[in-house]
Amino acid sequence: MGAYPITDHFYDVVVVGAGGAGLRATFGMAEKGLKTACLSKVFPTRSHTVAAQGGISAALGNMGEDNWRFHMYDTVKGSDWLGDQDAIEYMCREAIPAIIELEHYGVPFSRTAEGKIYQRAFGGMTTHFGKGQAQRTCAAADRTGHAMLHTLYQQALRCHAEFFIEYFALDLIMDDEGACRGVIALDMAEGTLHRFRAHRTVLATGGYGRAYFSATSAHTCTGDGGGMVLRAGLPLQDLEFVQFHPTGIYGSGCLITEGARGEGGFLTNKDGERFMERYAPNAKDLASRDVVSRAMTMEIRDGRGVGEHGDHIHLHLEHLGAEVLNERLPGISESAKIFAGVDVTKQPIPVIPTVHYNMGGIPTNYHGEVVTLKNGNPDSVVEGLMAIGEAACVSVHGANRLGSNSLLDLVVFGRAAAKRCAATVQSGSAHKPLAESFSEPALTRLDKLRNSNGGSSTAQIRLNMQRVMQRDAAVFRTGETLAEGVADISKVYQSFSDVKVTDRSLIWNSDLLETLELDNLRGQAVVAMNSAANRQESRGAHAREDFPNRDDENWMKHTAAWLDNDTGAVKIDYRPVHMYTLTDEAEVVPPKPRVY
Repeated sequence: MGAYPITDHFYDVVVVGAGGAGLRATFGMAEKGLKTACLSKVFPTRSHTVAAQGGISAALGNMGEDNWRFHMYDTVKGSDWLGDQDAIEYMCREAIPAIIELEHYGVPFSRTAEGKIYQRAFGGMTTHFGKGQAQRTCAAADRTGHAMLHTLYQQALRCHAEFFIEYFALDLIMDDEGACRGVIALDMAEGTLHRFRAHRTVLATGGYGRAYFSATSAHTCTGDGGGMVLRAGLPLQDLEFVQFHPTGIYGSGCLITEGARGEGGFLTNKDGERFMERYAPNAKDLASRDVVSRAMTMEIRDGRGVGEHGDHIHLHLEHLGAEVLNERLPGISESAKIFAGVDVTKQPIPVIPTVHYNMGGIPTNYHGEVVTLKNGNPDSVVEGLMAIGEAACVSVHGANRLGSNSLLDLVVFGRAAAKRCAATVQSGSAHKPLAESFSEPALTRLDKLRNSNGGSSTAQIRLNMQRVMQRDAAVFRTGETLAEGVADISKVYQSFSDVKVTDRSLIWNSDLLETLELDNLRGQAVVAMNSAANRQESRGAHAREDFPNRDDENWMKHTAAWLDNDTGAVKIDYRPVHMYTLTDEAEVVPPKPRVY
């Protein structure tokens, strides 16, 4: 390998990413007797799942009547009829055993007086197909992701999964038949390269939220899996659908969980009016996230924002009382004090819609297997490659994810991927010979970036990208702003050829690593902007002022987008939404107006 000696490792399965999805898959596979490695660029319990606050949905019915069919209906409606109904049925049905398993594994859920798992209300979650308010979101106070992540990591260690911590995945190893044979990674502590051979490579690398200027995402959320998939010549799906969370703390973007409104919090404008009653008369402050985000944005646009510049909204929790806040929302109380200087028992929290979640990602089936989408065909799988969690697009979230369905997505499809690998991989089976040439693209790219000596810093190119995305692919979009965005994000993409890497060492080199991360982000930014410009309707999180209505006749279909990695050109195709179920226990939910 010339200047880059490589250490080879052989496993049945390699999981890239140690968040909720990656850890659930890792320990599930190890538990089934598969030799499993998990690579993570941060220590597992620092993965972004640790920041998830409000809870995880399942129709347990612990605090009132519920049914997984109600959950399925809510998820289809929340997706604005872009979610695949077979996958949604699978997720909502499997939610119940998956949560009971988590409880048995040791997740310390909050409890009711009877000792059952505590469940709170969340936006868009109803009973009787939209008629009542469901309490469906299982919570561990407001630190549910933290509780889950630590439990899953301990279970993975119990099952003797092997961890490669602070390893940065560079690229997939693809053979000349289009199959994935593993991944090449950099050990950031030693500055050495490692080739992980595997019968299945599972991408659980999270979203690309850091393509935007203001995001609730950690700085590690750079869409590394999506970047690797685009470079492998495979498509991404539905990247135009980016969720803005209504309540990021003004100025910092730090998340205030939807659970705060589930516990009884409410939003007001500068006149002290609870304005959500005008936009969503039934659900009010617990309408779905895209509806609340747009309502807040309209209030600010119409001159009813609060603060010196009239550019944010108030979230009130003070009426709940110190006892409830300490028991149910302790982390929120702390975050509001640190990031907004607010005592939540006495003052409202200043909030603003902030980029939060990517509905789109690597297209998969409900087993977690990556699909090629050639000619709109969702059934052709990429041999050896899987994706789960926010990195993937199953699609259970469609055009808009309901709060508390993301942690569920991680657990259900991490579990599904483990089951699929156990059924299809023979533990200890021999690996096919691998030509050295299959590793060359990753090494050539690394060498090129290490030696880049252009005129623009990584930080400046990244800032340019984030500003374009924040300005032109925001809560409201128009054909004009999207056309500008396509042109400007293309310039940013091209400007990467002029990047300057100042430190060329492979050991703990933040400059090179951030350049590699930016390379992953920029491709997804270009695909997201082009996909948004192409979709001439409003659906879920994609709201166009020049096409204000949902258009089921022409646009009830998924975007599939391929990137020419040399030029930044995007090729777009479409595939139909799955309007069928897996069993006779569920009924297809026909499209209708989406009102709350």
